[in-house]
Amino acid sequence: MKTKFIVVLFLAVSAFGFSQKESTPKQALKAANKALKSGNMDVASEALKAAEGQLNAADEKMKAQYYFFKGQVVAASAGESLEKIESAANAYNKTIEIEKAAGGSKYTADASQKLQLLRQSLVENAIKDQNAKNYKGASEKLYLGYTTNKADTTYLYYAASNAVNDKDYDTALKYYKELKSLGFSGVKKEFVATHKETGKVDVFESKQIRDLSVKTGDYIKPETKTSESRKGEIAKNIALIYMSQGKDEEAIAAIEDAKKENPEDSALKQAEADVYYKLGNIAKYKEIMEQIVANDPENPDLLYNLGVSASRLGDNDQALGYYKKALELKPDYTAAQINIASIILSGETKIVDEMNGLGTSSSDNRRYDELTKKRSELYKTAVPYLEGALKSSPDNVEAIRTLMNIFYQLDDPKAGEMKDRLKALEGGN
Repeated sequence: MKTKFIVVLFLAVSAFGFSQKESTPKQALKAANKALKSGNMDVASEALKAAEGQLNAADEKMKAQYYFFKGQVVAASAGESLEKIESAANAYNKTIEIEKAAGGSKYTADASQKLQLLRQSLVENAIKDQNAKNYKGASEKLYLGYTTNKADTTYLYYAASNAVNDKDYDTALKYYKELKSLGFSGVKKEFVATHKETGKVDVFESKQIRDLSVKTGDYIKPETKTSESRKGEIAKNIALIYMSQGKDEEAIAAIEDAKKENPEDSALKQAEADVYYKLGNIAKYKEIMEQIVANDPENPDLLYNLGVSASRLGDNDQALGYYKKALELKPDYTAAQINIASIILSGETKIVDEMNGLGTSSSDNRRYDELTKKRSELYKTAVPYLEGALKSSPDNVEAIRTLMNIFYQLDDPKAGEMKDRLKALEGGN
């Protein structure tokens, strides 16, 4: 009985594993290949384990084959495990690396394709995470997408952006620093065309897709543009992260360092201005913004920002000048119209204070009438800007409410119209 038991046990081991006598790399890889073709990943995994122990003695062809098979086995059970996905991707990369060094190419094309599918799946899941506001998950997947093919630095950029959204500033800073050391700019060709009905300029994935869309007749004006550099944004984000950590000197140094490479980069100058703005140094912010505007005087957004900084510095006359210049370039600039009206109406406080301080003498009554007229003129000056704002932004509740109050003060029947619009927007009766 004892002898029969030993024989049965030996047969069982032979059925489920590979004895040292049989486990040559060639035989094990042959068994793994057969198991892979039949979809039996467990047997394929066991065969690869048998081959792994003697891989150092194998030739380059067998090593490439081993890693190619390993990538498939690991990927098959990876699911959403980033560790397994990374292991599979590394195996495919190893296959490509070995064949490139040895001058072979038997598995390279297939390994590259499977690696691309893995990375594509990572990105698709990262997008799902991002849409679900799982920024940590999105950042981790995108970073893995980068590490599995470091030539694609765009994944690292988006990994950093998601880390910022997750408020994981230490990780974001690490990624941004790596981008900076790589000289990442994000500049690329963009294939665009204008939608015939909406007039919107859309960006297409490739020239071929753009050209096909134009041929359908839905799009016109096909163009090839160059996207803006991300260097300024990256420098600004590094600086802002330092600021959030209370490291103001490092923040300024980060901008200065970036400017050495691109001293005329308007995005970097804007980033520098933003940092000073965050630090509360409005005078320095304004100084830099004026330099930017000098280089781009036809940019309404820059002029608007200068108006904001001038207003914060208490120079409302200069702020009005900037806002009005912005409106000349962009007549429907709602924010500029609202801010102009706000500055005009801010003069009401002084008038009302004086009115409330008057007595009942005949001279006081005359002065009261003068101030009442002055107040009405102030209202009338602000009205066109508020009405202009409503043309481009008809649901602006604050603009409607302000106009309603002004029209009541002026005994203008338009007050009722504004009241009705306000009720409709606020759901009143």
